[in-house]
Amino acid sequence: MTPSQPWDYDTSIEYLFGLQKHGIKLGLNSTERLLDRAGNPHHSLRCIHVGGTNGKGSTAAMICSLLSKHGFRVGLYTSPHLVRFTERFRINEQEVTSERILRVFREIHARLDPHECPTYFEMVTAMALVYFAQEKVDFAVIEVGMGGRLDATNVINPLVSIITNVSRDHQEYLGSTLPAIAREKAGIIKKKVPLVSAVQKFNVLSVFKTACWKMQAPLYLMGSDFNVRRSPNGTFRYRGIRNDWPSLRLSLLGEHQVRNAALALCALELLEAEGLLHPQKDALSRGLEELKWPARLEIIGKNPLTILDGAHNPEGAESLRQALTTSFKYEKLHLVMGVMEDKDIRGMFKRILPLADTAIFTQPDTGRACDPQQLKKLAKPYIRKHYVISDVGAALEQARHLARHNDLICITGSLYFAGEVKKILGDKSIWNTI
Repeated sequence: MTPSQPWDYDTSIEYLFGLQKHGIKLGLNSTERLLDRAGNPHHSLRCIHVGGTNGKGSTAAMICSLLSKHGFRVGLYTSPHLVRFTERFRINEQEVTSERILRVFREIHARLDPHECPTYFEMVTAMALVYFAQEKVDFAVIEVGMGGRLDATNVINPLVSIITNVSRDHQEYLGSTLPAIAREKAGIIKKKVPLVSAVQKFNVLSVFKTACWKMQAPLYLMGSDFNVRRSPNGTFRYRGIRNDWPSLRLSLLGEHQVRNAALALCALELLEAEGLLHPQKDALSRGLEELKWPARLEIIGKNPLTILDGAHNPEGAESLRQALTTSFKYEKLHLVMGVMEDKDIRGMFKRILPLADTAIFTQPDTGRACDPQQLKKLAKPYIRKHYVISDVGAALEQARHLARHNDLICITGSLYFAGEVKKILGDKSIWNTI
């Protein structure tokens, strides 16, 4: 495309996705220069920064919902998107329009240094920060892409930082040991900015304590500074730094989501301590009960009950395993799995495959997807009855053919796979029965 030709939405998306050929480039210099040419919009934003191995997207969405219900204008930037690129940018839980984000893209692209090409994530992160600044949001909730220290989002100086947890993932970039990965994630800790976390492992916690001490950053830990307790009726009680909020109910399923909710509520308490809001029980209840966050134990069908979950590493698989054994009732479990080849597949399989009566291995339409024949080989120690169906649509139909009325179909393995499933099933009423 020549400079005289205007960008439309489709060509801008094609350009952005084309940047992925440059791969992942960790470091902040390129993003800082890009934002400097855009007028440093992030300097005007009041941000909450959310990192961690699992649960950071859910936690960020909860914070956005809670603040929105208190009357604030709140931006939410998350990744990856499931179906539409515009899902990454939301204000008060409303997805940006393609026309609006195109205007942002045009403004940034016009200021690009012709001698420096940003990566996909650098460009998209800059778009989010420009968009939120232009829209004058009261708060911007920013999810870390990968790691933390060298992630493009780490250009912000937040009011509160959150690190949900630390486990092994993206080891080729973040390190092969938990302390090494923890040091990368601890890179979002800023001077005198409080950190909220649910980490418990000693070798990870020691990294965080050291980083917080060096940065004079207060550290608030689940289990000591704040906590949650579930009640038999499905509600939970949050006991925080200074607040005690009983009888809260969460729309998202799974025990891990209650822990994520506690992180979000602690973040609100820290904003309260700065005089930035006054939490109201009614707004807290609505923020948690009305939240929708797709592909996280999302019920997408019934008769048979069908859930979609983006678990993509062993810790996510463990949370899924716990939910499958405690949150659902069924006779037989049928798994449909599409997994990325760079993941700890054995670690995932040993946690959830033993629960299943059958597993169907398929191949999402991405170059990172693991060959389902390889999945079959890796699955042998954990399950006896399995199928290899490379076509995702055919794999889903096979699961529906196998499942009886009282069975459960669980579609899982990757958020990218979950997005492809949503594209396939979105307009099929046979699955949309709720």
